[in-house]
Amino acid sequence: MKKSLRFGSAIAIAATASLTLASCGFGGGSGDEADGKTTIDMLVPSYSDNTQGLWEDVIAGFEEENPDIAVNLEVQSWDNLESVITTKIQGGEAPDIYNGGPFAGFAADELLYTAEEVVSPEVLSDFQDSFIANTEVDGTAYALPLIASARALFVNNALLEQAGVAAPPTTWDELLDAATKVSALGGGIAGYGMPLGSEEAQAEAAVWLWGGGGSFGDAEEITVDDPANLPGAEQIKKMIDAGATQADPGSTDRSPLMDIFVQGQIGMQVGLPPTVGQIEEGNPELDYSIVPIPTQDGSPFTLGVMDQLMAFQNDGDKQDAITKFFDYYYAADVYVPWVQAEGFLPVTKSGAEQLAGEEALAPFLELLPDAKFYPSTNPKWSATDGAFKALFGQLQSKGAQEVLTEIQAQVDAG
Repeated sequence: MKKSLRFGSAIAIAATASLTLASCGFGGGSGDEADGKTTIDMLVPSYSDNTQGLWEDVIAGFEEENPDIAVNLEVQSWDNLESVITTKIQGGEAPDIYNGGPFAGFAADELLYTAEEVVSPEVLSDFQDSFIANTEVDGTAYALPLIASARALFVNNALLEQAGVAAPPTTWDELLDAATKVSALGGGIAGYGMPLGSEEAQAEAAVWLWGGGGSFGDAEEITVDDPANLPGAEQIKKMIDAGATQADPGSTDRSPLMDIFVQGQIGMQVGLPPTVGQIEEGNPELDYSIVPIPTQDGSPFTLGVMDQLMAFQNDGDKQDAITKFFDYYYAADVYVPWVQAEGFLPVTKSGAEQLAGEEALAPFLELLPDAKFYPSTNPKWSATDGAFKALFGQLQSKGAQEVLTEIQAQVDAG
């Protein structure tokens, strides 16, 4: 693999990042026991082509140690996940364990166990303090941190060199200039990969809005239409209007766009730790760098993301079984290999200690001190996330303020 890391370390993560849909459905948390076993229904998203197999391995080990408990796994794509969980809850078939992002709305509706009700004190105390704090609503944790990640800019060194760009950009002006020059190379090459489609529009929005000094709000208030968000939205339109991005960014999702970057047809795109594994698998000869995301003034910033595990209060008889599963999963010898295989960062103290000195994680770990996180403890975060996915892609054809106002209105309407 040809690459240079502007953080001064080498990287090799054996994980892929193309999302897949693989499912084996379940009928919900009914509390029924088959063959004398307690059955836990578990709904998770696909982080990579490996996700289903990784969870199946965890489940096999758990069931071997707990023969009186069975875990019924369902894996969905991120595109489908929110509609699936909504449908299940509305139908009275919520999973017992759910791996997702937004959770505060479920807590507000009193659907979830608290964290201390479904893990032992030893496991609860093992979570990094900042991560468990990000699962709290009014001082009570209602979810368990699962994985953490940071975003960085992946740069195709060869394309920038061909376009006469001497160094990766650090500011928006430099990014616009570099991306425009790369796009001018022609042959279907895009300077900057801008995924405004529904898969993860909220993440691309955060990269730009927050990179210009804006915010989505906090635990008390969602402020998408804050004037501080306007510079980032307007910069996106500048990029699109200048031809610095791929065609039709409003309907382009991150995963297929990153596949195009891996094949060497995009100059720059924001990626995740698993992107390294995707490159290793799909195009190991790609000459690339990983650098901080450019911002309006060049100040350091990254989008930090943390997904959670949570447990629905479907059947009180399952609480003990859920606790046993969580305690098993978060043991370092089970949890750390799972996190490494998916290419993310651990959220436990024991996991961090075990991975201390791992060069593979260094670039992203170095960015975490400057990370900003979604206001996921706000009960309206789920609606905010959905509004960005539904409306932010319209930015390529509508005014920046108009789109931000529409998103805020949808959030306020619930």
